Amino acid sequence: MAMVGIALAGGALSQSKPANVDAKRLVNAAAEPDTWLSDGRTYNAQRFSPLTQINAGNVDKIGLAWYDELDTYRGVEATPLYADGVLYNISAWNIATAYDARTGKRLWTYDPEVPREMGRYACCEPVARGMALWKGKAIIATLDGRLIGLDAATGKPVWTTKTFDPKSAPYTITGAPRVFNGMVVVGNSGGDFGIRGFVSAYDADTGKKLWKFYTAPGDPSKGPDHEASDSVMAMAAKTWSGQYWKLGGGANPWDSIAYDPKTDLVYVGTGNGSPLSWHYRSEGKGDNLFICSIVALHAKTGTYAWHYQMVPGEDWDYTCTSSIITADLPIKGQQRHVIMQAPKDGYFYILDAATGKFLSAEPTVKVNWATIDKTGKVHPNPATHYGVDPVLVYPGPGGAHNWFPMAYSPRTKLAYFPTYQSGMVYALDPNFQPKEFRSNSGWGGYTGDALKKRIALMAEANANEKAWLTAWDPVKQKPAWQVPLPRHGNGGVLVTASDLVIEGTTRQTLGFFDAKTGKILREIPVQSAPVAGPITYRLDGEQYIAVNAGWGGGAAQVERGQGTELPRPSARLLVFKLGGTLQLPPLKAAASIPEPPPLTANEATVRRGAALYAQTCAVCHGAAAVGGVKDLRHMTKDTHAAFNAIVLKGIFKTKGMASFADILKQDEADAIHAYLIARANEDWGGVQTLSSGSPGPH
Repeated sequence: MAMVGIALAGGALSQSKPANVDAKRLVNAAAEPDTWLSDGRTYNAQRFSPLTQINAGNVDKIGLAWYDELDTYRGVEATPLYADGVLYNISAWNIATAYDARTGKRLWTYDPEVPREMGRYACCEPVARGMALWKGKAIIATLDGRLIGLDAATGKPVWTTKTFDPKSAPYTITGAPRVFNGMVVVGNSGGDFGIRGFVSAYDADTGKKLWKFYTAPGDPSKGPDHEASDSVMAMAAKTWSGQYWKLGGGANPWDSIAYDPKTDLVYVGTGNGSPLSWHYRSEGKGDNLFICSIVALHAKTGTYAWHYQMVPGEDWDYTCTSSIITADLPIKGQQRHVIMQAPKDGYFYILDAATGKFLSAEPTVKVNWATIDKTGKVHPNPATHYGVDPVLVYPGPGGAHNWFPMAYSPRTKLAYFPTYQSGMVYALDPNFQPKEFRSNSGWGGYTGDALKKRIALMAEANANEKAWLTAWDPVKQKPAWQVPLPRHGNGGVLVTASDLVIEGTTRQTLGFFDAKTGKILREIPVQSAPVAGPITYRLDGEQYIAVNAGWGGGAAQVERGQGTELPRPSARLLVFKLGGTLQLPPLKAAASIPEPPPLTANEATVRRGAALYAQTCAVCHGAAAVGGVKDLRHMTKDTHAAFNAIVLKGIFKTKGMASFADILKQDEADAIHAYLIARANEDWGGVQTLSSGSPGPH
């Protein structure tokens, strides 16, 4: 394992133990306005800062104080942490770094050397959304399932624990670990690939396992798991049908996990099902607990307290892993301690934090998959539970609000989050055969008459596509204001006591908005998309704003914009302050598509390749082969010549491109290559071989 360390020396950095963060300090984090000790700043996860030095009257004076090149074109999605003069950050492949928060000087860097072939099983890139601090340790979770406690002064590992065996199933971790009362709690990803979700807790001092809770039932023939979830697995299993356990069921808690000291409950947001299609996952029967739910667990034991399922019979790749925020709100004349969440399914939910009782839900975008009555009962629309005939469903799988962190201001009483209105055309693949260690959707409709209907319906969906930064009144359950922004979501949100909302945008800016009115006060060009959650901290009387900027996850697929070739740098950590004068180096011009080989395959082969590309490649390389971590329209002659060696022999494994020989045959790889040659010819300016409505799931 590679690690570079620089001893802390001089000034405030040597005056106290780095990351001296204990349970008392975390519970009372709101009383430390200068710090950002955990993912959501405080346990209520409101991402609200009491700092006011930067305000509407001086945003024009904000400039870059320092930045660090992260040396990756992979996604960066982490919320940095700040404590006692040190800024902690984690990048792609879980490479962690500590900085002097004044100057950006690297104090240490630790590379856990995640096997790069694990990138194949990361649905939306080998990202990390954060880390945790505890008693002199910086705790990271790696893509291949390790929890590592690092000495916060040197970056050297203190303890390491395996949370799963990546060879047994395609589990990954992309979410941030959270520390609650001396234990570190972490979930996992991989529901698209066929695994059984769970959340687990470990001693933050030693890494010893404390408890584990499965979020989907297992193979009934194997009996109980002897884990904290045993008491409710029989109940959950009654909501499933068929041999659901063969692909695990999914329900992975891949991002949001929250803790509430008032209730001593851990709230776990769960993900989509596996396969994505309800028909193939559970014979189109049952609610499939605990997919797309919030599950509340007793913190000390991990045992079940309550659950609320947002999407029973989940069929559309919705996930309920978006930010979980607690707050005290007046609901129907009564002060209630509540949970707020705005997940991908298009509704904004308010639940009682202690009991899970449903209080209200209203749509934030165009929704047709279900209605929710006053009791909280969800009524899925039967017409949107698709068969082989394509149907248009709102929202699409990109979600009304994806993982990008939401914020809430106790001053304005508003929640702030990026909102994306989109639709998706769904249909079953009648020939679907699930396979282990590959993405399993069960979706089809990419050929023949189904494709014609898909293209027509997607034209309707595209006409309704919009995106906003939304300020939502959770008591009135309606928007207070919305600011139109670029499509595909935008980034995470921070709100301050000076009534500033700070959000990165996919037009490659860091935006500053009036929290009361939505007025755009300033946008700072940053050459890339800061989709991660920004933070703010104060050091030596100066307020700083820090954010990771780099295309990642779903945003990686749309980095090129609306047909425009946008140049981009590698990912960076950017830190701003009033009076900052540093300038980013100029961008290089975007490379044009090199002359591709002539297309010799017939149209049927290209169409087949398009469908295979959509199923196998699009999550990393972009829908319709545009953008992604590597835009494959830009392959050189040498890359075209080595295509089969790359795809089937894995010669680029160390770069994150493992062999796909286990799931692709030679003729299938050839068909994908033919499709990519067709796309390159189409956009290079050669013969038009495909319409712009090339098939793809997202």
